Amino acid sequence: MFTELITPATLEKLAGKAAFLRGRDYFALGAVGPLRITETRISAKVEGTEAYRVELRAGDELDYDCTCPRAADGYFCKHCVAIGLAWLAEHGDGRKKAAASGKKKKRDPWRDIREYLAVQPQDALVALLLDVAERDERLYQSLLLKAERSGGDVAAVFRRAIDGATRIYGFVDWREADSFADNIEDVADSLAELLEPGTAAVLVELTEYAIARTEDALEQIDDSSGSVGEIVSRLGELHLKACAMARPEPTELAGRLFRLEMGLPFGLCSFSAVTYRHILGKAGLQRYRELAEEEWSKIKPRKQNGRDFDSHRFRITHIMEQLAEASGDIEELVAIKARDLSSGYSYLTIAEILGKAGQDDKALDWAERGLKAFPDRPDNRLRDFLAAAYLKRKRNDEALQLTWIQFKERPGLEYYKKLHGVAKQLGIWPDQRSRALALVRDAGVREATRTNHWKTKPSAPDHSLRVEIALWEKDLDAAWAAVQEAVCNRNLLIALAEKLEPARPDDAVVLYRRVVPAIVEQTNNAAYEEAIKLVRKIGKLMGAQKRSGEFVDYLTELRVRFKPKRNFIKLLDGAARVLPTG
Repeated sequence: MFTELITPATLEKLAGKAAFLRGRDYFALGAVGPLRITETRISAKVEGTEAYRVELRAGDELDYDCTCPRAADGYFCKHCVAIGLAWLAEHGDGRKKAAASGKKKKRDPWRDIREYLAVQPQDALVALLLDVAERDERLYQSLLLKAERSGGDVAAVFRRAIDGATRIYGFVDWREADSFADNIEDVADSLAELLEPGTAAVLVELTEYAIARTEDALEQIDDSSGSVGEIVSRLGELHLKACAMARPEPTELAGRLFRLEMGLPFGLCSFSAVTYRHILGKAGLQRYRELAEEEWSKIKPRKQNGRDFDSHRFRITHIMEQLAEASGDIEELVAIKARDLSSGYSYLTIAEILGKAGQDDKALDWAERGLKAFPDRPDNRLRDFLAAAYLKRKRNDEALQLTWIQFKERPGLEYYKKLHGVAKQLGIWPDQRSRALALVRDAGVREATRTNHWKTKPSAPDHSLRVEIALWEKDLDAAWAAVQEAVCNRNLLIALAEKLEPARPDDAVVLYRRVVPAIVEQTNNAAYEEAIKLVRKIGKLMGAQKRSGEFVDYLTELRVRFKPKRNFIKLLDGAARVLPTG
């Protein structure tokens, strides 16, 4: 899967030229730690300013994550490039491309070290390793664990190691979370060595214990980077593989899986019957269902006023839904969903299930029941479902009415678009559009004349919604007319100006000049920079029209008006130097 997703060209495209080159340097300098590779995930640590945890994931496209600030801002960083190149090197592509290009391969420091160690006597190697272990706590713990395993009870040794790695004293903030993650990761690395036929059974028990201990600890850890959660997920994958190898007694395994699925604080791993169905077999699945149904029988129906989150209820409901979906029993799934009818959305989910199953009449009935059950707090998603169902049945007036109700309750572009979709389908959009625009106008006037404790005098009408609609309809004339008549949201004025620039630059300049003062009056550097961007646009538009003298006058006007705002004036002077003003 990664073969198609990871190529040097792809890495450079995702990262950009500069980040790609820096990532290549990181890889060449040996900053990438050992790769951990599964079918869908490649992870490693990359030593930069600090040690960063990096992960590449396979999907429809290459997904990524890194604990560095650059990746936190959404960028494919140099560390991601580095482990991508490391993966290519391990799989031969990197060497092939280097040979094809005729470039001399850089010296591999790891190969040099390996060759040196290969010829050293055993006593020297032992002494060297002990010396390093004295200065490296992680290596010391890893060697100690291996030594204890060689001569003792493996399960007991690992339990002590898990206890030590997951023991915390008070709250662990995000700065210390990586250290905790490193400790449990070392244990996870050692646990992975037990994935062998002779030790898989004990690995099943140990991974369950490690997951439970780590999740308990997570309640006192700020795992903002997700590093601890990542290791828990890895332990879950290891548990599934160990179960597949060891084949524990199915009914006993079912009991443990059910308790884990219900009882862990965060549920970072899936212990559902669906995930383990091939291991549980018929007997195990039956036992899992018996346990779930026993717990489900204790759950009382919830109609209304039950909006507080109940994690226990959520988990058993999710388990029951998974079992019903796996069996394909629509009636059972509907009955499970019907145990909680505390919102209009609850009715909608049932209607959608029935609709997908081709039971349209039942779906319509549930949707109508939901609308009647919550007259004071209806769900517009339920109304949309009903409107579509009514259109399908040629109940056109009812479909239009439901859409109009939404628009009247909350006039806005989203609901205007819904109205447009239904009315156009019915072939009556021109009349409905006129009616809708009249409602928008009247609502604006009413709001402008309304007074209260905070707004003691009537205000000018706000035509922001009218402009927003006109922009969506690509009616620039209507938008221009609306902004001349009343006040309008600044962002919409800027959006309209950008649309007007190609054909009506004079009007665009008018709008930009209208918004600049309001932006500068916010008195902060971010606002000043935003205003300067608009000033530059004004300068370019005026320069293209041979109005540079007018632009000079405009800059003078701004300097006089905003003279006390020194940071803005500095930015203004900088902009003036790079724009044609003569």
